[in-house]
Amino acid sequence: MPCEVKPHFVILYGSQKGQAKSIAEGIAEEAEGHGLVAELSCLNQTEKYNLEKENAPVVFIVSTTGDGEPPDNTLQFVRHIKKKSLAPDHYKHLCYALLALGDTNYANFCNCGKTIDRRLQELGAKQFYMTGYADDGVGLEVVVDPWLEGLWKAIKEALSKMASDQTAHLKGVLEDSAKETPDLSLLDVQLNLLSLTDDQNCGSVKSTVGTDSKNAPAASSSVSAIQTAVSDRRPASPAGGVGMSSESGYVARISASAAETQTRDTGGSHVLLEGSLTCSLPPLSESSLNVPALPPPYLDVSLEDVVSVGQIDGPLNKETLHEVPLSRAVQLTRQDSVKITLLLELDISAYPEIVYQPGDSFDVFCPNNASEVDKMLHRLGLEDKKNHCVRVSLKKDTKKKGAHVPPYIPQNISLIYLLTWCLEIRSVPKKAFLRALVEHTGDGVQRRRLQELCSKQGAADYNQYVRDPSLSILELLTAFPSCSPPLTLLIEHLPKLQSRPYSAASSHLRHPGKLHFVFNVVQLAACSGRPAGSRGLCTGWLFDLINPSLVFPRKAESSSSPALPKIYMSLRANCSFRPPADLSVPFVMVGPGTGVAPFIGFLQQREKERQENPEAGFGETWLFFGCRHRDRDYLFREELEGFESNGTLSHLKVCFSRDDQEEGTTLAVRPRYVQHNLLLHSQRITDILLKQNGYLYVCGDAKNMAKDVNDTLLEMIKTEIQVDQLEAMKRLAKLREEKRYLQDIWG
Repeated sequence: MPCEVKPHFVILYGSQKGQAKSIAEGIAEEAEGHGLVAELSCLNQTEKYNLEKENAPVVFIVSTTGDGEPPDNTLQFVRHIKKKSLAPDHYKHLCYALLALGDTNYANFCNCGKTIDRRLQELGAKQFYMTGYADDGVGLEVVVDPWLEGLWKAIKEALSKMASDQTAHLKGVLEDSAKETPDLSLLDVQLNLLSLTDDQNCGSVKSTVGTDSKNAPAASSSVSAIQTAVSDRRPASPAGGVGMSSESGYVARISASAAETQTRDTGGSHVLLEGSLTCSLPPLSESSLNVPALPPPYLDVSLEDVVSVGQIDGPLNKETLHEVPLSRAVQLTRQDSVKITLLLELDISAYPEIVYQPGDSFDVFCPNNASEVDKMLHRLGLEDKKNHCVRVSLKKDTKKKGAHVPPYIPQNISLIYLLTWCLEIRSVPKKAFLRALVEHTGDGVQRRRLQELCSKQGAADYNQYVRDPSLSILELLTAFPSCSPPLTLLIEHLPKLQSRPYSAASSHLRHPGKLHFVFNVVQLAACSGRPAGSRGLCTGWLFDLINPSLVFPRKAESSSSPALPKIYMSLRANCSFRPPADLSVPFVMVGPGTGVAPFIGFLQQREKERQENPEAGFGETWLFFGCRHRDRDYLFREELEGFESNGTLSHLKVCFSRDDQEEGTTLAVRPRYVQHNLLLHSQRITDILLKQNGYLYVCGDAKNMAKDVNDTLLEMIKTEIQVDQLEAMKRLAKLREEKRYLQDIWG
């Protein structure tokens, strides 16, 4: 009797930082439980799949990066399907479903997924399941979980239909053939149609979970692989944009509901209860749970005591980076300001190949905090082995699809180097990681709470206590003392230590051989899992790195200190967030707080251009700046006022959100935020954008300011040219398409 061949489908992913890949791997791992075989490939692995001839259902999982760009490993595929030479029926044989990952805090939400979706349909491909658009701005799982739940039924129905169509086609061929060749009518041909909707294949994957879920069936949510701290989005200043999500309100409501203090009736008296990272409330604490499947282990890790271990200091790719000294540091805010804002000057004179333009940004490579590394070693019980060599290899019997040793873990490195320069120990734990931690937690109450946090029912608690406060794995382990994970688990689940990007805040024309950048020392607020609060990883490191002798008053000259600290960096050119090439074109800049940084470079360059071309016609320039207090955190005040006085800056519009409150004035008297100032100059700004082909640049906070500015622009367009909301949105979309509405924002 021939062996039964399981029906198969294809999974193709495009991922910049691993989220789409993790979801795709989760689907592949779950396929076997549904009686299916999944063929998993990255979109750049063209030798492993062939869409030109594929007759099985294809599932695409793709993210978007940068300013709506495809991930690096998807770019070639997108270019291929965009070819105008392809016929309209090129993919008429293709049956597909697509899940797009994005972030509404950034421009062109899910643009890569939308591009692939649109182009496949233009080429004749048919969808067998609705497209999902997951928003990391509110939590990918809001869309991913239900999308994955419905995927399996859709795949099976698609396979059944395709088998049925093939059967009908074969019958037709045989009938036609029989008419032409009567002798074939003697053949007894029996075609059996495989049923893909049998009960054994479509059984519920829900399970009731108690304190022991090691053998619990997989929940339909493979989104355990999602990392919500860094979504294929850039963590700091590279260009992005804004958008809207219908799920935003829902997530806000369920999160707020979970956060509310609840009251339980206990025999006439009322006991006030409060939820926390380690304590849940009814109904969650009394619910049956749908937890993700236990991620299959795939690595073998050992520690060896060897005499010499390589790569003892510096980032992994330091050979391709530039090690540059910090030549100056200036505190731009007063001591009584809410935030500490610093300007740092890098001496890049030794690297003539570093040629940057205003609007460019660069990556800073910083190590994990040394005290946190020590705490992690202590938590793992490996303090005495910190200098041992880490050996990592692939398990021979692993069931993980596409398993491989992470490329960011080189051979012959010490354990302390691994935790310092390789793994992002500040990353927010994924749900898959929480699920794996359950198996290494001794206390029953703590096990149950970890199950809740990674379950479908505990999504609101996960957002409130883990995702939203950006809780790190070390903080989580501190809160769950009976959890003792092995080193292997950290290597399997923690992502690569990421660089941190910053915008250039200078022009090389004004400061040859120097590069300036500005940042706030980030303060992470205290929360349920972080009682004392903490500083941001890179900004805290830079602050500690600065020699006190480098910090000068505003007008101080460069330091002559012989022992200058150095950092590793690399330039990341931004070819779109640049001043207009045509000097006669007007442009508007909106940059409150440290968002003003790239515009300092814009204006320094414009000032030099005006000096070198005194007879040229220059377009007018506008800057909308805002901060809390005029006398405490008005960044670059003297320089900006100097630009205005010498004509480099045509219009400087400033506002101070807290001074209004202290002086008892109102918005009618003085605008509080940059969008209020924009409204006061609505006619002039819309005229620049819609009639003079001018440019608008927005830099700063994505979640609040950029959204408010976008909404204000819509209102301005509606009012000034008398159109409805839809038409105003089309006008703004056209500005984006023409690269005349550009954003450099971060969340």
